[in-house]
Amino acid sequence: GHPEIFPLVFTTKTQEIFDCRVLEDVTEENCFKLIKKEDIIQDLKTRAAISDFHPVKKVVLEYPGEELLVVFDAKFQYGQNFYLVASEEAKENLLKPPESNKENKEEKEEVEEKEENGEATPEVHPYKPPVRKPWVSLGSEKEVEEESVKDAVAKIKYMISRVRRKFGAPITFTDRNASHVNDSYLECTSYQDKAFSIKKLEKNVGIQMVPKVREASTQTKWTYPKNAATQYFPRQLSNEEKEESLSSKQLKEFFTSVHLRMEVALQQNEIMNAFFDDWKALAEDESSSGGKPDVYLKAYHSFTDLLYLKDRTISCVCWHPTIYGIIAVSARGPLYYEEQANLSDKSLLQQSVILFWSFFDPIHPQLMLECPEDIYCFQFSPSDPNIIAGGCINGQVVLWDISQHEEKLQNAKPDDDAMKMTAVNTVNASFLNVLQYNWMSGGKRGEVRTQVIQDSSIESPLVRYCAVSSIQYSHKKPVTDIHWLPDYSEDSQTGATFESRPGVRTQLVTCSPDSSILFWDIPATKLLEQPSSEKVREEEIFDIPLDVPDTLNPLDLCWKPLIKINLVESDTNTEYSPVRISLRELHYHYKISEKVQSLNTEVPVKESPYTEMSTPSSKNLKTLQNISTSFFVGTEDGEIVYSDWKMEMDSDPAKPVSQKHTQKHTIHTETINTLQRSPFFKDIVLSIGGRNFALWKEGVTTGPILQSSCSAGRYTAGQWSLTRPGVFFIGRDDGIIDIWDLLKKTYEPSHFQNISESMITFISPCIASPKQHLAVSDYLGVLHVLEICQTLSKASKNEHANVLDYFEREVKYLK
Repeated sequence: GHPEIFPLVFTTKTQEIFDCRVLEDVTEENCFKLIKKEDIIQDLKTRAAISDFHPVKKVVLEYPGEELLVVFDAKFQYGQNFYLVASEEAKENLLKPPESNKENKEEKEEVEEKEENGEATPEVHPYKPPVRKPWVSLGSEKEVEEESVKDAVAKIKYMISRVRRKFGAPITFTDRNASHVNDSYLECTSYQDKAFSIKKLEKNVGIQMVPKVREASTQTKWTYPKNAATQYFPRQLSNEEKEESLSSKQLKEFFTSVHLRMEVALQQNEIMNAFFDDWKALAEDESSSGGKPDVYLKAYHSFTDLLYLKDRTISCVCWHPTIYGIIAVSARGPLYYEEQANLSDKSLLQQSVILFWSFFDPIHPQLMLECPEDIYCFQFSPSDPNIIAGGCINGQVVLWDISQHEEKLQNAKPDDDAMKMTAVNTVNASFLNVLQYNWMSGGKRGEVRTQVIQDSSIESPLVRYCAVSSIQYSHKKPVTDIHWLPDYSEDSQTGATFESRPGVRTQLVTCSPDSSILFWDIPATKLLEQPSSEKVREEEIFDIPLDVPDTLNPLDLCWKPLIKINLVESDTNTEYSPVRISLRELHYHYKISEKVQSLNTEVPVKESPYTEMSTPSSKNLKTLQNISTSFFVGTEDGEIVYSDWKMEMDSDPAKPVSQKHTQKHTIHTETINTLQRSPFFKDIVLSIGGRNFALWKEGVTTGPILQSSCSAGRYTAGQWSLTRPGVFFIGRDDGIIDIWDLLKKTYEPSHFQNISESMITFISPCIASPKQHLAVSDYLGVLHVLEICQTLSKASKNEHANVLDYFEREVKYLK
């Protein structure tokens, strides 16, 4: 309330400069000190910002008088030990108070002295009229101004009217249930008052646009025609030309001019990474960038074949584990029995093969594997990628060895013949894929039917299979799923899991709707030096024509499973029909093998119903106790079965009996087409079938931890992401891929994208690729290779922990 008073803090140094030391120069009784304005300005110039008068520098410079009053505030009334009076009027009032105040003070002092001396006598004070005093403003009018209430907003006037005849009429109130009204509230709708209607005048107006007419002319510059040539290969210099160029004066001058710049550039590269993307490092998460990220699957390649994939659908897709850009596909006949019966004649004339394609030559297959029947599924061996195992439609298991063609796949590039194509093909080689698609789809779009004749001079090598399982001991129905067991363990006939000896054998597991799960054993002994007679016999074997399979291999047609498990429900003795199997110990990494390991072995002497040869003794092998022998199975009826393959011997040692309890859950309404464990969590399993999917956690027996609602389309394939723990892809029968991100949405897919016009049959991610690629096949026999965007391929900092926390919360919620 006193704007002319400014509290100040005087340090000891300032008190000494201006002779205002506390309790010496100034006291509580003598608290006033006059300081010249010139001395204060000189102190501001000398000490500048450290001067105690610096906060009131502007006030000092604008002060009209020659001396400023500084008052010692002993009781800290204004918060500091001194305060500055910034007006002459206030200074005079403080230094020279009114006379009445002095007289009253003197009278009070006299009365106090008399009371102390005991001489106090009652006095009668005569009436003195009040003396008129000048008004001294101390800021009270501002307080009154601030506390006063003023109307700042214009008032709104409402006029409520009523018909005159209704004045004084009786009023009756009734009860009304609010639930009988929509949304439980009544609305007073506005209506149009005819008294305030405004009539609009109408008139006809016509507008016609006329372009401006302008004459213009152009003259093209005529030039005479010239012959032009295009160089496709670099020009090679002779040795004389190279020496002349290296010793020329121009080259030396060039080196001299760029020498210093090259040194600076090399030093900069050593100091910092010039190619580091600061923007990507800055906005790693979607939330940090502020906007929605671009989520898409970009088309990268497209493969198809007119000869082997016509009127057939792709059943399985596998990337080569160690060679970038190589992808293998298998094909089979139509899915429905009626279509297969109608095309039976065509299927007899069509050879079943597995095709190997390369990114560098999307037109011609790099390799073809001969198959005895249509292949439903196949897998590369984890210990040796040159060994491939596949399951046939008739229930047999087939083995191939492509070690002789490994170098061709590594050096897969377009041949010279392929480079000498027509001008149309050179401009856009992918146009052949479009023509192939039109021919295979029957020309439905505009009845365009185009026939493409491939170059017959480019032939892909055909590799015969090494061994086929015995028909008698194989599956009775198609092999729907196949997996290699890890190379650090092997199973015995009793189901016990032992530590595998390096280079001894490899095992795999298959399942089929005939209610059986078979474990197969493959001996892998290296070739030893053989006598000359045996070498001659091998040469005779290799001279067999390509049309005749190598049936002289001892493993061929006599290969039998090691273990057979029949999935039967214990209560009703009902057989299950497994189509997908998932084992916990299938998390392996592919490695490049040294050289080809032969599959030849001796003919077994001892024959057992489910043993193909005499197995080595397991006495010297260490039993692996921490290996899980439990597995999930998806059936044709949409059931999820959880069981154990480990056998316990009965009193009869020759009769293995399963003692493990099986659990069954019915979640899906149709056949299970995907049953896959998460690459980040071994105990999390994704099952897809019908119009929904479910996530299971091993050890939770009450049901799935997450179950989706029914989708618009039927789910036909699925695949976990290899880089993001909470992302997986699901293909539908309408050609759309749903992208699920559990950290964003769990009730619907976060994104979806149309890939094909036909049903998605298989989804497979690339394993050995520096980029994130996704292979998607459809019902028309076309393989689409898609490039995954950075948002879907790069995980956030704490995504693994967040997804694990989400699974744990779902388990607690389920309990």
